[in-house]
Amino acid sequence: MAVSSSSFTFTPFIRSTVTSRASVATSVTLIRCSSSMEAPSTTEPRHRVVVCGGGVIGVCTAYFLSKKGAAVTLVEQSSVACAASGKAGGFLALDWCDGGPLSNLARASFNLHRSLAEELDGPQSYGYRPLTALSVTVMESEQKHPGSSSSSVVVKVPSWVDGPTRNPRTIGTAQTTAQVHPQLFTRTLITMAVEKYGVEVVIGKAMRVEVLEGEGRVGSVVLQGGRVIGAESVVLALGPWSAKMAMLSSLFRVYGLKAHSIVLEPKEAEAITAHALFVSYHTAQGGKPMDPEVYPRPTGEVYICGSTAEAEVPDDPEQIIPNPESIKVLKRVAGNVSTHLMEGEAVVKAEQACYLPCTADGVPVIGELPGTKGCFVATGHSCWGILNGPATGAALSELILDGRASIVDLSPFTPARFILSKKP
Repeated sequence: MAVSSSSFTFTPFIRSTVTSRASVATSVTLIRCSSSMEAPSTTEPRHRVVVCGGGVIGVCTAYFLSKKGAAVTLVEQSSVACAASGKAGGFLALDWCDGGPLSNLARASFNLHRSLAEELDGPQSYGYRPLTALSVTVMESEQKHPGSSSSSVVVKVPSWVDGPTRNPRTIGTAQTTAQVHPQLFTRTLITMAVEKYGVEVVIGKAMRVEVLEGEGRVGSVVLQGGRVIGAESVVLALGPWSAKMAMLSSLFRVYGLKAHSIVLEPKEAEAITAHALFVSYHTAQGGKPMDPEVYPRPTGEVYICGSTAEAEVPDDPEQIIPNPESIKVLKRVAGNVSTHLMEGEAVVKAEQACYLPCTADGVPVIGELPGTKGCFVATGHSCWGILNGPATGAALSELILDGRASIVDLSPFTPARFILSKKP
């Protein structure tokens, strides 16, 4: 996805080790990085970990593992942040998961995003910034009268939101909502992990995890083409591709929710303020309203997403193509939200689709696989992957290297819950 902003500086990601593309193809309050997150000063051999998956979950896990002193190899079949982690909105919320199993994970991760932004110069490196979130209704069939409200509390929409909007409502403030550019965030993190903490990146596809005979614990990861990478621990952070690895699909189901998005660059980018819009969009034809989302970015771009449906996940992320009708709808939505986003007033920088990894119970799967010592999984984060990536990675690094996670309780996410649910 193109990123256009001369104000952003980013060290291009360099692949450390590359396996031929032809040989790549399926299978098995402020939180600071405390002393427990730092590499221990010891002469003992470093714990060897292979992380499979170069999305935000895998990269965050590799980052915190290597920072704690592990020798980490990250295996990615295409390129880092090539799928949902490069095509997501990057919206962060402190308390939107409150009342459910993700509450503590989300709160910890929101605060960890803030401290990572301080550590890595997030505002300059990957567009981290607090922002206001608004809920608005757009009536496609009405004349434009932005910001009319039936509420006793008057909420004004920003001037660039000049479409036929109704009932604006503030649902997030600069204290509770923020954003990152997800691709830049993920690639900044892996660049730091490679350059500062010695992570090795291998472009290849994990075929299976080898278990040591008689020991019941992992010994290596085998790539297509035959390369074997030894490991004391393995993390499978494969997103929607988890369904294509037998040792995971035999235990639980992860499916892909195909989500579409467009990225626009308005001619008058300076007019677009830091307001994320959550839209209830009523078409002129009637029927059930759509729920598109609009995220202005400090790069000068505006990201608009919506139109999701369960779909078969292709073997290769490079094979993912958007549905033209879904893209057409998003462009129409953009033009009705703001004249700044209409055809002729904004350049289309990207038309894209990605797959969000979802589970049957709507809860991520994070923890050690039952029956396979040293094999860990982290998947099923759905639309909250960018938000929850840091706390997931930090908690897994503690679980793997210290034997327990302290930053957040991982018990709600244990893979063992699927075995327990199957018992009579």
